[in-house]
Amino acid sequence: MTSPLPSGADSGASAASAAGLPRHVAIIMDGNNRWAKARGLSGVRGHHAGVEAVRATIRRAAERGIQTLTLFAFSSENWKRPRAEVSALMELFLLALKREVNKLHANGIRLTVIGDRSAFSEAIQGHIARAEAKTRDNTRLHLVIAANYGGQWDLARAARRLGERVAAGELAPAAIDEAALGGELSLAGVAPVDLCIRTSGEQRISNFVLWELAYAELHFTQCLWPDFDADAFDAALEDFRRRKRRFGMTDDQIDEAQGA
Repeated sequence: MTSPLPSGADSGASAASAAGLPRHVAIIMDGNNRWAKARGLSGVRGHHAGVEAVRATIRRAAERGIQTLTLFAFSSENWKRPRAEVSALMELFLLALKREVNKLHANGIRLTVIGDRSAFSEAIQGHIARAEAKTRDNTRLHLVIAANYGGQWDLARAARRLGERVAAGELAPAAIDEAALGGELSLAGVAPVDLCIRTSGEQRISNFVLWELAYAELHFTQCLWPDFDADAFDAALEDFRRRKRRFGMTDDQIDEAQGA
């Protein structure tokens, strides 16, 4: 019987998928500034507080057997923020790369950074490259950090790469399909997002992994990111368990496929 899963996913579900858990969880980490403002603190303090929520979420995702965790750390639009805040975010990013990579490696976690790295300092670019190389063979959890990333940028870059291949005579225009485009994206080879979580009560996807969110379940929580913890992550997973994912099919078709 034909699989009800969308292109890019396969019927050979992982242990997490078989247990009703998402294979790939993506999170829009929102609310650091509001958390800080409510406490009379600077926005930078909010971002520092958010680092512990990142640690807790990575730890819980690994414990629950999630295959891939993608975190939206810095969007291509975030450069518009006040210069002092952007500078502090870059310092925090560099500090995290220096302090956290050995811990990730020790816990079997692979790190990948997606986004346009050219805007980052040479120091940050160097630490990213070394972190990715150090953790490349780890398999417990694939942690993806989206930094200076935008979904539209990703799609435009993929289209440009395909166009260059066509111009070079390496690819026929008729051969460009969903698989070809997906193969040029930052998350090529990674399972599509099953669950996308956004904190702080906002209900939009803000130009995040647009292609990979095609069939994702969306979970919005009022919790501000620094307050997001293992219990909040588990609540999102439980919400996911209750969803019936149809992928364009009817309930009867899904029931039949699952019983086959």
